[in-house]
Amino acid sequence: MARYTDSQCRLCRRESLKLFLKGDRCYSDKCAIDRRPYVPGQHGKSRREFSEYGNQLREKQKVKRIYGVLERQFRNYFKKAERKKGITGENLLIFLERRLDSVIYRLGFANSRNEARQLLGHSHFLVNDKKVNVPSYLIKPGDVIRLRDKSKNISRISEAVDSVARRGIPQWLELDKTNLRGTVKGLPSREDLTMPIQEQLIVELYSK
Repeated sequence: MARYTDSQCRLCRRESLKLFLKGDRCYSDKCAIDRRPYVPGQHGKSRREFSEYGNQLREKQKVKRIYGVLERQFRNYFKKAERKKGITGENLLIFLERRLDSVIYRLGFANSRNEARQLLGHSHFLVNDKKVNVPSYLIKPGDVIRLRDKSKNISRISEAVDSVARRGIPQWLELDKTNLRGTVKGLPSREDLTMPIQEQLIVELYSK
């Protein structure tokens, strides 16, 4: 499967926005976008004016990078969002938020979505007491996500849980720190998504 293997900080600089792809590093003075607040490349410091299409494309790329999905998978989410009742752009973001890797990150079991995908790949989590190691698994209300008993002593997971207060846990999720268990109380709403995303630009792009 294709995946991005270059610098994560380069992606934040390209979008001129903290995407929080590196966990604790994004909150420190080592954050690349704080030290070099311009896009990477030889002409990164020069001003750029984007066309309407350019703005739409940049918004799509930004959302893909936040959630760590590639083009084909992203387009499939968009098609599902179109078929579902409601506002297509909001449906798209809710599908992305419902991904298991995103939920594990939101609950604080991992410092980034990329780390959440690694932990899932090593089968550290159970969903409703069944092993699930697929990052794209879509959670639903009532689902219970917990660490396997033999994974509870992993230091990077416990450290991530201890520091989750810095970014907060969405209202639609509930974390039991003592038992390292998370419960999905409901589906996310548009108001729960705090990143500056203009989903309508993505809808316009795919509607051309």
